[in-house]
Amino acid sequence: MSLSDENPELDGYVPHGERPLRSRAFKSVMRVVVVLGLIGLVVPGIVSAAGTANNTAHRTCAVYTEYLAPQAVSYDVRFELTGDGDPGWKCYAISFNGGETLLRSLGLIPGPAVLPTSPADNS
Repeated sequence: MSLSDENPELDGYVPHGERPLRSRAFKSVMRVVVVLGLIGLVVPGIVSAAGTANNTAHRTCAVYTEYLAPQAVSYDVRFELTGDGDPGWKCYAISFNGGETLLRSLGLIPGPAVLPTSPADNS
């Protein structure tokens, strides 16, 4: 019984010897293509999430400014890693003289404005 009788799928196979199947240049090109592909998949998701968070923060801050500081001239929304409170989106009311008052910290992922439906009970 010969080797080809035991493994007929290997008929006609000639080993390459010491030479690798893929060259170094081909491996380098494939690594670059894979890294670019991963970046192409991840970066649009991050950009989309940041844009959605920015729009939500602006809309929420507009509602909070109208409710909590009706005398304010405008509002400003910033993403801050340091500062008052936790890191995340901050909503500031801007008064007529240019002073800023922190209205709310909206968090890392801002949500819709939650306003009280009835007056607070101070008793």
